[in-house]
Amino acid sequence: MKIVFMGTPDFSAIVLEKLNSVYPVSCVVTGLDKPTGRGYQLKPSPLKVKAQELGIPVLQYEKVSREGLDDMRNLNPDVVVTAAFGQILSESFLAIPKFGVLNVHASLLPKYRGSSPIQWSIINGDEESGISVMRTVKAVDAGDVLLEKATPIGKKETAGELFDRLAILGGEAIVEAIGLLQSGKATFTPQDESKVSHCSMISKEDGNVDFAKTAHQIDCFVRGMTPWPSAYTHVFGKTLKIFDVEKTDCECDIGGYDCGQVVKANAKEGLFVKVSDGVVRLKEIQLEGAKRMCDTAFLLGRSVEIGTKFE
Repeated sequence: MKIVFMGTPDFSAIVLEKLNSVYPVSCVVTGLDKPTGRGYQLKPSPLKVKAQELGIPVLQYEKVSREGLDDMRNLNPDVVVTAAFGQILSESFLAIPKFGVLNVHASLLPKYRGSSPIQWSIINGDEESGISVMRTVKAVDAGDVLLEKATPIGKKETAGELFDRLAILGGEAIVEAIGLLQSGKATFTPQDESKVSHCSMISKEDGNVDFAKTAHQIDCFVRGMTPWPSAYTHVFGKTLKIFDVEKTDCECDIGGYDCGQVVKANAKEGLFVKVSDGVVRLKEIQLEGAKRMCDTAFLLGRSVEIGTKFE
């Protein structure tokens, strides 16, 4: 079976490696190299790097248009696989492969159509996530589903950790999906439109912690924003990144304080902040310009007064 693979980030690179180990991929399609860093040197996508490691030819486009259509017609693939490609494909493109275009999506569809499903599943406190392999149609993530693989979300699992697990699961899922296509046993099931939910792309500005929420909501939010863009707050005129919190029964009077105010802070016990349903400890933090560290180490080098407001 002739397979073309399309994607961009690390997620797609991990999926590609697994797929190619079982079903050799004929060609990889990804975006153009982008300027990064102070020197604005061109940097290839993680998928391009992986494809070159595997010796797979690479095609690059800023946007798949006429040139991409012509290249795809010349390749004449049996199936195209996409994973976090980031572009909407035209109906003309979708009609080229014999078996269509299959997308590896990091949610249990129809839940979380759209961008950043891994982060939102943790932010929203879901107990499970998973991978869906579905047929790509013009509407985003709305195609019929070939198979799904679910996995529980750990109580302290971060978006980065779930990302790594789902990428591996995605590779296993697409291998199984290609096998079903080859054997003629593939069955596609329409998504239940009554259960559809959408999620938006997360930006750097979205990481600001709202201490007026519950301890559980804040914990989910922090884990969902780790490692990027990182949950953060502001104090001492600087940004304070937060990587780990926990609800605690703080033996202190919190009645006279607002959410976001420090109610206890010492190098022996840690840094404690009032939230809507009690107190959370900011266990792992990083002040702008400093190293990432536990709260007790932070408090060895800096005094934080009771009543200090994080916002």
